[in-house]
Amino acid sequence: MVTEKEYIPEKDVNYQGARIGAFICHCGINIGGVVDVPAVVEYAKTLPNVVHAEGNLYTCSQDTQEQMKKMIEEHQLNRVVVASCTPRTHEPLFQDTIRETGLNRYLFDMANIRDQCSWVHMTQPKEATEKAKDLVRMAVAKATLLDPLPTQTVEMNQKALVIGGGLAGMTAAQKIAEAGYEVTLVEKETYLGGKARTIHYTLDGNDVQSKLNELIRK
Repeated sequence: MVTEKEYIPEKDVNYQGARIGAFICHCGINIGGVVDVPAVVEYAKTLPNVVHAEGNLYTCSQDTQEQMKKMIEEHQLNRVVVASCTPRTHEPLFQDTIRETGLNRYLFDMANIRDQCSWVHMTQPKEATEKAKDLVRMAVAKATLLDPLPTQTVEMNQKALVIGGGLAGMTAAQKIAEAGYEVTLVEKETYLGGKARTIHYTLDGNDVQSKLNELIRK
């Protein structure tokens, strides 16, 4: 049985000034082999509202996640920026980590200094480093303006509504039904078929109307 993870109550940060923590990832040689990560960390320390900045070998590791939580508590951080790889794979992890400390998961922003810096500028370490600084600066500026967002739970039913009873709508409705879900097909006209009703043969000579009528029957 799957049990829902329990979190501590969220902290109210609405009336606090931004206190941002910036965590810059080496990612082994993926980032650190091109980007001067220590220089980016020192630059992050100079940015407005950043009260803590550090470099990490692998920011996504379990050890670093625990370190991040420790720094949030120690420095009373209320917003977090991670500069590492793609948010497509790691943003939920970092959001979950800050939520475990009582911060709203949306008080987080991420700069992709791997895909957008070290990977695309691997022969230009100086330029890659400067670009990483730019991305971190933008992420910090955005984080300053972030507001906590409530997480809403919405009940769902396993039904589908398809608007339009043309060829595409009927095909979609049929496939959904074949997958085992209840589906309602809505068409404003008194008949199904749409534009396909005006087409009789394809360029190959196939009979469109017989195929259409069979689909309508189904």
